[in-house]
Amino acid sequence: MSAEERMIRYCRIDTQSDPANEDVTPSSQKQFDLARLLENELREMGMADVVLDEHCYVYAKLPSNLDYETKTVGFIAHMDTAPDYSGTDVKPRIIECFDGNDIPLNEEVTMKMDDFPWMRGLKGKRLVVTDGTTLLGADDKAGIACIMEAMTYLIAHPEVKHGTVAVSFTPDEEIGNGTRFFDLEQFGADFAYTMDGGTVRELADETFNAASAVVKFTGFSIHPGEAKDRMINAARVATEYEQLLPQHMVPEHTAGRDGFIHLHGMKGDCDSAEMDYILRDHDADRLEAMKELMRKAAEYINLQYGEGTCEVSFRDSYRNMIEVLNQHPEVTAMAREVMEGLGLNVVSEPVRGGTDGAQLSFRGLPCPNLGCGGGNFHGRYEYLVSEELEMAGKVILGIINKTCER
Repeated sequence: MSAEERMIRYCRIDTQSDPANEDVTPSSQKQFDLARLLENELREMGMADVVLDEHCYVYAKLPSNLDYETKTVGFIAHMDTAPDYSGTDVKPRIIECFDGNDIPLNEEVTMKMDDFPWMRGLKGKRLVVTDGTTLLGADDKAGIACIMEAMTYLIAHPEVKHGTVAVSFTPDEEIGNGTRFFDLEQFGADFAYTMDGGTVRELADETFNAASAVVKFTGFSIHPGEAKDRMINAARVATEYEQLLPQHMVPEHTAGRDGFIHLHGMKGDCDSAEMDYILRDHDADRLEAMKELMRKAAEYINLQYGEGTCEVSFRDSYRNMIEVLNQHPEVTAMAREVMEGLGLNVVSEPVRGGTDGAQLSFRGLPCPNLGCGGGNFHGRYEYLVSEELEMAGKVILGIINKTCER
């Protein structure tokens, strides 16, 4: 079975996580469908210490065949797909040799290259796409597939020397809970890589610092016919608050190393209202400055309408993993050396988001992120480049080899 065949098999299993059930792990029981399949495959191929725990985390190890001690390297991918778009009844389709032109996904939906101009550079490649009614699930079943393929190769070729290799497949990454019950002791690696990026040339060792904010508004509801100089319309005050924040700092106007303040959700009426924000910046001090802007906006609202009209609270989510990885430069350097040795022109840009590796790094497991060949994630225009998926497996094998050498 090729890595592409594995991925397509996994993509057909619906594993969409459920943000409405985020207090439970896994948030959707159907993630166990893939977890049990992987558990069985790992046992059948001959992996050791295979565990599927109550929270839907899968762990396994490939024992060392060396006659000397070396560090244990780990590889991690997540099983869930994004709640942004349907993952039910996925029907992957293969384009044998992409001609660089628009791709009709069905009679009504076309993937237009004017919308995704970088895809013209994939001309001649073998692509896996959707039928336009679901996402594909390459995020992150491509990561699972290339890890499984690498382990299959090493077991089939015992003459290839390697140290102990740890693998894990996790639930609920897409709703930010991928590491909630991750058992570092069970995993047993000294360092690891999440296989959860885009192009196989991607090597990410830097993420956003992240926080969320909840802004609550308390109004004074009264009959509108008697409202003059008395009513405080919480819903309208909420819109005033939003307009106080810098409009150049919204995601629509930011790129690269720009941070942003994103209004993620809102609800309310005259009596009360609530706005949910996410805050992101690669620089921790700038993230704190965003919080201060939001506090000042709340103070202004309270001066206008009375103390207690507006209350803002913050919760930190994750930090930029570069803080940890700078203390372990050999982990990133090893991946770069392998990728360049395979002829890849490495792309190392700060991730405009987070990874499970960011949280694991701060728990003591240095963990950069590598790509597997996918793109346009979280929607019906998602695709995978098969040649890049195969190359991702070679990157994994190369890292295992370098760990053995060192």
